[in-house]
Amino acid sequence: MVPRILTIAGSDSGGGAGIQADLKTITALGGFGMSAVTALTAQNTVGVRAVYAVSPDFVAAQIDAVAEDIGVDAAKTGMLATGPIIEVVADRVKRHAIRPLVVDPVMAAKSGDALLKPDAVAVLSGSLLPLAAVVTPNLAEAERLTGVPARDRAGMREAARRLLDLGPQWALVKGGHLPGEPVDVLYDGHDFYEIMRRRVRTASTHGTGCTYASAIATGLGRGMAVPAAVEWARDALQAALEGALALGHGAGPLDHAAMFPFAARA
Repeated sequence: MVPRILTIAGSDSGGGAGIQADLKTITALGGFGMSAVTALTAQNTVGVRAVYAVSPDFVAAQIDAVAEDIGVDAAKTGMLATGPIIEVVADRVKRHAIRPLVVDPVMAAKSGDALLKPDAVAVLSGSLLPLAAVVTPNLAEAERLTGVPARDRAGMREAARRLLDLGPQWALVKGGHLPGEPVDVLYDGHDFYEIMRRRVRTASTHGTGCTYASAIATGLGRGMAVPAAVEWARDALQAALEGALALGHGAGPLDHAAMFPFAARA
């Protein structure tokens, strides 16, 4: 049966990130994508012009509708916007026993615009991270969640250790913003794994975090172990980066169609 993958995230009107990127990724990698929209953004490659958060009750209703009828083999969260939304998502994840869960702790857009209320960070750490199979912060998000300056490989490892203290089973600290070839650090409390790929020289990197997390969730929904899902997802992301599209006047989108061949490699 096709894996049923739920994304709980914000909408990107520009189509490069958020729910739109997630659904493209899930489809390209052989899953059936479903969504619970947490926020609407007026957004393009240059920046975020406006954000409209959905009511927590309506977020809950979307998750209930999907889980009670279609079912969920894996899920990922992206932009959650506010503390009350995070709380209701955590409640529904527990109520419907939604596992495995990939938490992408989205705090800002590629342009730097804030996508998470400052007071919601503690709610994210206390309510949602303990439910996660994998948490996938970039360097800035890892530092904000742990207080550890993740500015080199050693800092990334320490941040991963601290992240596991918050409850997830695995931490994936993404190192793409450091100079040199990009290296991500994956940690399960016992062993470190380093995922290295060649750097793609492109300005079209909008939605990389969303795409990576939803690809991992799709791999987990297909029955992969976490290290294998992360490696597979990173390979698919590499292909999308190599085919990235020169659209817009800022950080352009990835080419999610380049990920289709990976559905057969799972």
